[in-house]
Amino acid sequence: MLNLWPYLILSVFETSAMFFLSFKIFKIDLFLKEIIFASLMMGFISYILRNDYQLDQVDIVLQYVLMICFLWLLFRIHIFYAAIMTGMGYQAYLLIQTSLYSIMDRIGISFDNFQAKLSVYTLVLQALSALTAILIGIYIGKKRKGFDFVPDKPNGKIYISSRDKILFALNIPSVLILISAIYLANYFPKWFFLESFAYALVLYGYLYISYKKDRSNDENFGL
Repeated sequence: MLNLWPYLILSVFETSAMFFLSFKIFKIDLFLKEIIFASLMMGFISYILRNDYQLDQVDIVLQYVLMICFLWLLFRIHIFYAAIMTGMGYQAYLLIQTSLYSIMDRIGISFDNFQAKLSVYTLVLQALSALTAILIGIYIGKKRKGFDFVPDKPNGKIYISSRDKILFALNIPSVLILISAIYLANYFPKWFFLESFAYALVLYGYLYISYKKDRSNDENFGL
């Protein structure tokens, strides 16, 4: 049985860090109260699904969908680009987390069924992952890096280019990798390092195509 408050606190911290990183990657203004609210709602839903119903894989997919919905309905980002932001944000964050997991595993820290149980090492991993994501987001903001092709008009007409379609389609492998992660972690932990390569590969696709799009003359929204 999961302990509510440690789980909820870490869940809110992690989800907020993911929102923060996604907003910084796409040069979008931060709305801290809204981020905390969305993270709190997602954390409660996650706790219920995992603790009461043991639906870990359902929770993973639902959290992905909820982030898209919050970006769209709460932060007023067009749903098409909300999906792209979610995909890239998830890949970036989980690359950080799986890399830290691999480092901790190599130095002898054991994660027995770490997706299902809240051990001290799991809490440390989650906290370090969120902190690292926030620091990377701060660095991106200070260096004025990131992309600015995401429109701030949720109901505006958008013109979908071939690059947009590829970015949107990358959500499919993103979700599949997320689902496979819990299976590898629980049953084949020695092969879990492959998740890092998978996240890195998909993230590279996001970053490369976004870079090309951001520096092209494509118009992606209109009145």
